[in-house]
Amino acid sequence: MRIKSTLTLIAAATLLVACGKKEEAAPAPAAPAPAPEPVANVIKIGHVGPTSGAIAHLGKDNENGARMAIDELNAAGVILGGQKVTFELLAEDDAADPKQGTAVAQKLVDAKVVGVVGHLNSGTTIPASKIYSDAGIPQISPSATNPKYTRQGYQTTFRMVADDTQLGGTLGRYAVDTLNGKSIAVIDDRTAYGQGVAEEFAKAVEAAGGTVVAKEFTTDKATDFTSILTTIKAKKPDVVFFGGMDAVAGPMMKQMKGLAMKPKFMGGDGICTTELVKLGGDAIADDQVYCAEAGGVDGEAKVGMDEFKVKYQAKFNTDVKLYAPYVYDAVNVMVAAMVKADSADPAKYLPVLAATSEFKGVSGPVSFDERGDIKNGALTLKTVRGGQLTTLAVIR
Repeated sequence: MRIKSTLTLIAAATLLVACGKKEEAAPAPAAPAPAPEPVANVIKIGHVGPTSGAIAHLGKDNENGARMAIDELNAAGVILGGQKVTFELLAEDDAADPKQGTAVAQKLVDAKVVGVVGHLNSGTTIPASKIYSDAGIPQISPSATNPKYTRQGYQTTFRMVADDTQLGGTLGRYAVDTLNGKSIAVIDDRTAYGQGVAEEFAKAVEAAGGTVVAKEFTTDKATDFTSILTTIKAKKPDVVFFGGMDAVAGPMMKQMKGLAMKPKFMGGDGICTTELVKLGGDAIADDQVYCAEAGGVDGEAKVGMDEFKVKYQAKFNTDVKLYAPYVYDAVNVMVAAMVKADSADPAKYLPVLAATSEFKGVSGPVSFDERGDIKNGALTLKTVRGGQLTTLAVIR
């Protein structure tokens, strides 16, 4: 065989050089190779969102925000315990499904993540929070708004945005006081988020003197709303509120147009997206949709948000959908707490994270109350005009 013959010749030549007469001096031993630089300590941070399914566009938007923060932190270089560290993002898909959410939460715990940013939906965030709490791992949700999330007595839960009490309450008062809604119909998708924000909205409507003339529900995977819309149409509401996400709201608005229904259409942050405008198409008239993003900046703080959106577009070749800036800030707040504690050990940096005071993020100043809720959380009221989401006001 050729390989065997070659090896035999090399061995014979080596023997001749070793045992033969002086033919040539043996080569000097090579200088030892320089020792490789030590590999930086790798610190794993988890991110969870629905990157498959009907709202995958929102989950991917969130994940992009996390990747952007991780990439920038690694480029800048972070020192913990006297050593340079490298952050690794472990991104998981919960498909907006509670069972899958708890499964990937346990997967991240088993992978020894030191913190988690997520989940996106209240329905996945809440059950996953027990798993992180039991493991002592800090969890910051950038977008879960159901109040229960931070009211379970866990020390590990943090929220970057206002909750449903603020969100639904503000929209309910707005429906009556500003839109002059007298009779109002409420629909929810039976998720923790959709049902929660719808209930808070209905309570605020009644407290403001409005009348809830219908309460209907669907699911977050439904596509046909003819039956419930026909029932609602008979009540002749001034306003229809939907507690759910844009993937359902868009087709619902198209079917409302098909039934010649023209009430004002309201919803929370789940419908306050550019995707709703695409999905609703010509079914959305100017000043027909009113929604609130659970967050927002105004004045001088808008500069940082605008710069973030430009950088995001350049990096991912797409526009920010909704909560990427809050994910970006969540990662940076978490790492800032590690730096201040000089440790990525959750037991050491968790108290520092809880005591975060006036962290300057692109989404505004970040600090948490005793439950882990954002202090002085903002809401951004928006409508659709000319096929574009238009900001009406930022309220705190």
